[in-house]
Amino acid sequence: MRQALGWTLLCLLLLAGCGRDAPQAPPTPGLTPAQARGRAIFMGAVARCSSCHSLEPGVRVVGPSLAGIATRAGERIPGMDARTYIELSILKPGDYIVEGYPDAMPRNIAKQITGDQLNDLVEFLLTLR
Repeated sequence: MRQALGWTLLCLLLLAGCGRDAPQAPPTPGLTPAQARGRAIFMGAVARCSSCHSLEPGVRVVGPSLAGIATRAGERIPGMDARTYIELSILKPGDYIVEGYPDAMPRNIAKQITGDQLNDLVEFLLTLR
């Protein structure tokens, strides 16, 4: 009986913690909350963007540097705005290969991040002018 009461108490404590909000990342100066979350996604282990893309101009890793992507993206495909180009480049990377770079972008990023995370990532990339 005592052991059952202990398990019940443990389960109640665990469930009580499930309703709490996840800890928030500290504010990033100059970025909105969505842009800061997008930066964390870019740098983080889920999407791993930073393992292949630099944010420094002219620095080539595997893929092109994303410095200035917010400006360049709106000029890559006639009639396509920067947001749409960036979103499609993430969701359908083989459709928009930058000349001189391999077709090496992972095809499964959309399965690794949520729609909200994708939106936050795009919001961050749109700050890179």
